[in-house]
Amino acid sequence: MKINNLIPLRKKVAFETLGCRLNIAETGSLKEMFVAQGYQVVSFDESADVVVINTCTVTDGADQTCRNIIRKARKNSPQAKVVVIGCYAQVASEEIAKIEGVDLILGTSEKHKILDHLEAEEQIIRIDRSSEFWGAATSSVDNHTRAFLKIQDGCNYVCAYCIIPFARGRSRAMERALAIKEAKALVEKGFKEIILSGVNIGEYQNLTGESLPDLTEDLLNIEGLERLRFSSVEPNTVTDELLKVWVRSPKITDYFHIPLQSGDDEILKAMRRKYSVAEYSLIVERLKKAFPNAGIGADVIVGFPGETDENFENTYRLMEKLPLTHFHVFPYSKRKGTTASTLKNEVSHAVKKERVKKLIELGQQKMELFAQSQVGLKNSVLFEKKNDDGFWEGYTTNFLPTKLESQEDLKNQIRSVEIISAERGELLARLV
Repeated sequence: MKINNLIPLRKKVAFETLGCRLNIAETGSLKEMFVAQGYQVVSFDESADVVVINTCTVTDGADQTCRNIIRKARKNSPQAKVVVIGCYAQVASEEIAKIEGVDLILGTSEKHKILDHLEAEEQIIRIDRSSEFWGAATSSVDNHTRAFLKIQDGCNYVCAYCIIPFARGRSRAMERALAIKEAKALVEKGFKEIILSGVNIGEYQNLTGESLPDLTEDLLNIEGLERLRFSSVEPNTVTDELLKVWVRSPKITDYFHIPLQSGDDEILKAMRRKYSVAEYSLIVERLKKAFPNAGIGADVIVGFPGETDENFENTYRLMEKLPLTHFHVFPYSKRKGTTASTLKNEVSHAVKKERVKKLIELGQQKMELFAQSQVGLKNSVLFEKKNDDGFWEGYTTNFLPTKLESQEDLKNQIRSVEIISAERGELLARLV
């Protein structure tokens, strides 16, 4: 008698991640958890048994995108359990619950318990707040070449416009020994570049009692780690000690993301930011002196309540003057529960739109000039993939997209290149 060996089908799980690098790291860890339970991770566009949507709520636009993705998940996988997690879930669970087909809603402190909740038959909403820190990192399941390592979460600053403290809670951080252990594990998985991520990683020492510069030095000493990058650092937390550590190591990439938000002192004060225009300018100038070829990114919000034409022009002129290369421009978005949501003198949508347009155009001009300045120089590129035109693509240390032709397999390799030309902010290079 012939006996058929029946092989049980693996359950499938699909993910969609919106928003920041912190969310990317957290999704990576969730993928590892599902794989450990026997799930197969598939593309969001494929039919799955479970669909997990890791949400963002920084702006009204982010909220709308989340709602659209939820509906798309139900269309792609009609029989799936749809799970909505993260920041939008934390602050708008009742709104999400009204969307047909959502089975499970978990806030920021509950998302890592997702497997514990999945077996329930009725809709569950869990948005408990917690002081617990949940570490996370990019998954080996992903096809990434750069790894995000979450070392901090939450924020104690409570800027007037920001919903994140309400969504992610108070600041908390990963202990130094565990951060080193997690980083070593990422290197063992083959990652050559690690990006330290958090809502406000500059608060690390206040939270753990351990020095961020010391942690950075420990990470730089990990054998096999070739690049270390910081996702974003508040300008008032770029200390002399941290800058000295950055300068000493060739593993530190010369790209720094330093949020600005406004280039006008009156608006910065209304936003409850912790620095002045002069202090921000000094930080950027010190970074540029220490790293002459550095790329420097900045977030900026336009149309904050009460922002006059003069306030905006001050921002425009500052961003034009400073050696900023990567602009991230957002129109102010009212978030319920924040101090700014109660302010009068709202800026009209049309004015915000025009101001955003002006800054984006300035950013494009500065990016192109920065890219042109690289022609003839040598740099190193971490190659990520081969595009449809046969070019290998990756990023330089100063975070410029770069492509070149080669018959070698360059995926996840860091190679020295010479920049041949630049067009629209993208570099063309050759191996050296």
